[in-house]
Amino acid sequence: MKQAIMFGAGNIGRGFIGALLERSGWHVTFADVVEPIIEEINARRRYTVHILDRECDEWEIENVSAVNSGTDEVIPVIASCDLIATAVGPLVAPIIAKPIAAGIRARMAAGNTAPMNIICCENGLRTTTRLKGFVMEHLDEAEAAFAEEHIGFADCAVDRICPKPNFENPLDAAVESYMEWDVESCAWKGEKPEIVGLTFVDNLLAYLERKLFTLNSGHAICAYLGHMKGYKTILESIQDPAVGHIVHAAMCESGEGLIREFAFDADAHHAYIEKIFGRLHNPYLADEVERVGREPLRKLDPADRLIKPLVTADSFGLPVDHLIFGAAAALRFDCPDDRQSVEMLQKIRAEGPAAALAAYTGLKPENPLTGRILDVYRALAVV
Repeated sequence: MKQAIMFGAGNIGRGFIGALLERSGWHVTFADVVEPIIEEINARRRYTVHILDRECDEWEIENVSAVNSGTDEVIPVIASCDLIATAVGPLVAPIIAKPIAAGIRARMAAGNTAPMNIICCENGLRTTTRLKGFVMEHLDEAEAAFAEEHIGFADCAVDRICPKPNFENPLDAAVESYMEWDVESCAWKGEKPEIVGLTFVDNLLAYLERKLFTLNSGHAICAYLGHMKGYKTILESIQDPAVGHIVHAAMCESGEGLIREFAFDADAHHAYIEKIFGRLHNPYLADEVERVGREPLRKLDPADRLIKPLVTADSFGLPVDHLIFGAAAALRFDCPDDRQSVEMLQKIRAEGPAAALAAYTGLKPENPLTGRILDVYRALAVV
């Protein structure tokens, strides 16, 4: 039986990636540092994925176990497994790189030359490539050569809304029915397996940016605007006509940039936008705006969901009147429980919004987009 390690036993790990692997006949070992979750998985050995959409369903997930990724017990599992997937957030990648490197070292010592592949299922561009860089820092020259020959680091694009669950079994997960898991074909080592929901693709960048510019961008803009208006969920926010209009228009603006950049079929891409916009109206997914909006500094990064779509569309001379709201509203995300929000607001109070915008987005003060974002930021003060 094929063996997979799923770093991150949260909603995405259990409800999306881990569940698809288990339903494809793999044994899934969850690697996490939250002891209560680890203990529950090893005690129950099963959980249910609740698909909440217009047509509801339930998946019984049974072939699972768990280890603590902060201890050496994860190393022998890595040394003998076939696939590693991650759903821990890109900020944790440098931390898990160390045990992954130790596992690769153990594979080499044991003479295990069977191919192993690693896929980072995180929101962002080329997150697996970044993880590879962190892993290689822990390997010597011979170990790095072994990894280059036998370990595949495949970037991917993932898309599925997995809201915070609320079930009697703490392991149960909630997901929508829509899902995409596109994996870069050329980076894969060995035979390509058949995994439910996974598609091997050649032009991964197009899939990454399509999702980033559409779902991730629209989701974040909806969360930040909704949070400012006092809404608790994405559904409440998107049902506000003013918020819904801005989100839909922003998706269309970023879509025009994608159509120009990748020569997408315009009709097909606008149909994709309507599908994504419709997903935000799913009444079963009470996705919290604070969850979606957390880590605003990461989302304001030049390569992420708020700035890259804006800059791309603007570079083609296209309208960006609604995309502007994303960065402006993100600068007003006040969530005391989120470290990045606290840091951002402290910087704004100390140095002003212009300094914060330049520091976090890479936009120069002389860039016309900077002034437009700050104009909207100031206007949002009266919302």
